Amino acid sequence: MKKYAVGVDIGGTTVKLGLFDREGRVLEKWEIPTVKREQGCHILPDIAASIRDKMTSMNIDSSDIQGVGVGAPGPVDDEGTIYKAVNLGWDVINISQVLGSYLDLPVKAANDANVAAFGEMWQGGGKGHDNIVAVTLGTGVGGGIIVNGSILTGATGAGGEIGHIHIEDEETESCGCENHGCLEQYASATGVVRLARRRLAQDQEPSVLRGGELSAKAVWDAVKAGDRVAVQIAERFGEYLGKGLAAVAAVVNPEVFVIGGGVSKAGTVLFDYIRPAYEKYVFHGCRNAEFALATLGNDAGIFGAAGLILNE
Repeated sequence: MKKYAVGVDIGGTTVKLGLFDREGRVLEKWEIPTVKREQGCHILPDIAASIRDKMTSMNIDSSDIQGVGVGAPGPVDDEGTIYKAVNLGWDVINISQVLGSYLDLPVKAANDANVAAFGEMWQGGGKGHDNIVAVTLGTGVGGGIIVNGSILTGATGAGGEIGHIHIEDEETESCGCENHGCLEQYASATGVVRLARRRLAQDQEPSVLRGGELSAKAVWDAVKAGDRVAVQIAERFGEYLGKGLAAVAAVVNPEVFVIGGGVSKAGTVLFDYIRPAYEKYVFHGCRNAEFALATLGNDAGIFGAAGLILNE
């Protein structure tokens, strides 16, 4: 039985890496810059060199490592092929084959949001469950779906893109995906600001949100303080996200929704606004799904990547 696995989370600015033991404990964490010049051709060689350096410094032989798991920002199929990662400069690359050839170790790659979801199922907010939907409320809305303990990837690795569920027919502003009315236009951090801006423009009702810097944090702080306008914004947010998650539940029937990302720092108050809409729209067989906060934070990616290897 091999002793270790390495988890790799490739981001647009840094690559996070972690060395894990078989029980899922992180023994060492480190980062390297993501060198994106020349169409990102240095990224995988840099990762390989960093892993080899760490093995040398810790006196670990390759025969002790079960493999390397990788989360990457783009659609990744079950063979480890990524179909474009625009913010890395990549076109179509088989990460598993290329990185594996540099390291002479087994490599398993998946989409970064799916990998983070796997991490939360394995060692985070979804621990103890085999069917979870992880929702990341950040600049956009990311998603990862785990069904019976396995990542739902879909045909080209685009499964779990819940932020691009169409939720609003009347939207005139474009989403980053170039469609209109996507869930992430209302439930992300920028989406909360969009809802706040629109509500504040409706009338001049007094609110602590007027005159200051408008942010998702400011909105949720105002909600906690009982600001009536902020509460109305939160209700609108909850209506959109609850409705979207009800649609997801009807397809994958999760035990728990694990909510992470910057917006989740508001805490469980989010659930006070999500759950009523969820219960309003959800199919009765899915009504008992739990809601939990993600617990691994920025480490979810390296945990999930290592978990891909250690749970094979």
